[in-house]
Amino acid sequence: MLVMIRNAYGALTVILSGAAFLLVSWLTGPQVQAAFAYAVVWFLLLGGVRPAFELQAKRARGGAGDSDADQLARLTHVPAVLWFLLFHLVSLCSLIGGGRWLLEL
Repeated sequence: MLVMIRNAYGALTVILSGAAFLLVSWLTGPQVQAAFAYAVVWFLLLGGVRPAFELQAKRARGGAGDSDADQLARLTHVPAVLWFLLFHLVSLCSLIGGGRWLLEL
């Protein structure tokens, strides 16, 4: 992943994230590792919903004319709004499904 990153902030983020995972996996017990894994998964599940809403808001303000939804609309002749609905549906279903699995302790 470091090879594909274009800026110093991205590289620093990947290095620090990798170091955190490495330290937690080597220096902590199973309970701390499990708590860390749960926290990371919740962070990813919740963070996965936000981009679809941000992209839709940016597009509503007249920006993002070359978004994934717009490109798919041009290629498939399916309106971009339906692609946005699909993006929202997939991200929300992933959050709900993943959240249910995590809460079935």
